[in-house]
Amino acid sequence: MEKFNTVFRGYDKNEVHKCLDEIIKSYEGLLNKSKKTEADNKLLLEKLSYYEKKEETLNRALFVAENASDEIKSSARRECESMINEARRNASRIINDALIKAEKAQDQADQLKRNTNILKRRIRQIIETQLEVINELDKVDFRDVDNKY
Repeated sequence: MEKFNTVFRGYDKNEVHKCLDEIIKSYEGLLNKSKKTEADNKLLLEKLSYYEKKEETLNRALFVAENASDEIKSSARRECESMINEARRNASRIINDALIKAEKAQDQADQLKRNTNILKRRIRQIIETQLEVINELDKVDFRDVDNKY
């Protein structure tokens, strides 16, 4: 607290005015500082609001991206399982077709062996029959045939 000198009829006016001027300057400085602080505070609140909106938008975008990612993964798994099942069905069909063809080829090979054996027997019989004919020809006496003519 400021103490003023006393003069005739009260305090020294110059000292009081000087003190009031200092108080006014100090008050104006504090008032300006308060206004600046309020303006800064308002600006910061606006920025905070802006960033909170950004944060909310980013959170929603992140949520949507996570959901999309989960859906893509799920879809990829389903597609992969579908492709695997299709490949298994195709593999089973190919194996079955190959087994059927192999069985047919084996049947044809067996039939060919049977036919070959039958053919060999027939040729053997023909040859044996021809050998018998030759043997019979050896027994024929051709001298008697020459004399008869």
